[in-house]
Amino acid sequence: MREPENMLEVADLEPDLMGFIFYPASPRYAAKILNPKIFTRFLPGIKKAGVFVNTGFDEINETIRKYSLDIVQLHGDESSETCRRLSGAGIHVIKSFNIKDSTGFKLCAKYIPYTDYFLFDASTSKYGGSGKKFDWKILDNYELNHPFFLSGGIAPKDANNILEITNPAFYGIDLNSKFEIKEGIKDVKILKKFIYDIRNKNKSL
Repeated sequence: MREPENMLEVADLEPDLMGFIFYPASPRYAAKILNPKIFTRFLPGIKKAGVFVNTGFDEINETIRKYSLDIVQLHGDESSETCRRLSGAGIHVIKSFNIKDSTGFKLCAKYIPYTDYFLFDASTSKYGGSGKKFDWKILDNYELNHPFFLSGGIAPKDANNILEITNPAFYGIDLNSKFEIKEGIKDVKILKKFIYDIRNKNKSL
């Protein structure tokens, strides 16, 4: 999210989290235009996630204070020690992993004590943002019992397939490029329908 009016429109849909990218190489980089005062107009209960890639501890801490972030999403090559330091400072952490096959889950185990959630994305040469999916059937082999978000190329047509994921650790979904008008600007109409479909169909299961 980047543009104030678009942020407020999305906030009115009452998502659980809204993400803001603090990675300068990303076309969705928000720091130069994001005014922290906009968050005072959000509905109560919406958590703010800051997305970082191989960023130093002090810079992450400063960004958290400036924007009153609730949680950080680490989308780079951060070590478990980095997560330990952040967690030890009282910072809630989502650690992202690029997944090719189920062997990738073995790398996650050492991060469990220092993270609140994992995020599984498609494996690409970039730090996320590829708009590509991995094979979601791999999730059947995830046995760590640590809650995770699903990311990577999720599109409006995927609602039914998402609801068929049965792994008990499946916690939430990260919606990005397939719901954009352009980079950093969400299509609120499409997003509204998708959120409605997911929340209401899930209640009936």
